[in-house]
Amino acid sequence: MAAPSGVNHDINYERRGSGSPLVLLHGIGHRWQAWRPVLDLLAAHHDVIAIDLPGFGRSAPMPPFAEHDLPSTMAVLAGIFDQLGVRAPHVAGNSLGGLIAVEAASRGIVSSATALSPAGFWSGRDRIRALATLKLLRLGAVAPRPFGHVLTGSKLLRSVSLGVLYAHPERIDPRDARGDLEALRSAPAFNPTLRTGRDFVWSGPEPTVPLTVAWAERDRILPVSQAKRAAALLPSARHVLLPGCGHVPMIDDPELVSRTILRTCAEADAANPAA
Repeated sequence: MAAPSGVNHDINYERRGSGSPLVLLHGIGHRWQAWRPVLDLLAAHHDVIAIDLPGFGRSAPMPPFAEHDLPSTMAVLAGIFDQLGVRAPHVAGNSLGGLIAVEAASRGIVSSATALSPAGFWSGRDRIRALATLKLLRLGAVAPRPFGHVLTGSKLLRSVSLGVLYAHPERIDPRDARGDLEALRSAPAFNPTLRTGRDFVWSGPEPTVPLTVAWAERDRILPVSQAKRAAALLPSARHVLLPGCGHVPMIDDPELVSRTILRTCAEADAANPAA
């Protein structure tokens, strides 16, 4: 059952800047801080709101009557927009957040969308591999906390363990790594969301708003080969490559990611200046 959009949700978020609103959506098991490297670059042009998705970070879980599927997520997202006082904002998302961004554009509830390595454009084999990798990451996160402190405290171990997410894991601050590990460990929405993904392939209608699909060249969870499927399913979107970037590209190349998002937003704002 989908959650009604009129329900209030206890959502944690960071808000900066001014201008047309831009909502940022992280990937599975992550938190709003994934966007920290690009926040100020985006906030120079927009009212930027980076949220913890329901059941992740410090946001409350999904309502008990809601499923962890796209219809429920869209209903909850519409409610979050209402709470934040934004109407048809721009959105940008990574991985799970990228899939949500594509779906929001398809449903016409946003002004534009930028999807960074979005989930849901995989083959059966790619889906199995991606979900298995995410399960392994979660398994490492739920290990005893002393193990996590050793893992994140060592530059070498941090680079090895986070190399699946970033092309440049050495750039991660140990404190941020510990916070991300704790967020992954404690996310009640992780397992239900992963179960929903076992049989999921995106197949929505073509969006009628500007959409950019940007694939990270060195993505080890959702390989860049999946960009071909996305291009076939979304022929009207702009499709670009993020050279030298991993699955979570914001830390690998903040300037490139910011330019990619801002270009999509500017295209939509130019077409609808009254907004």
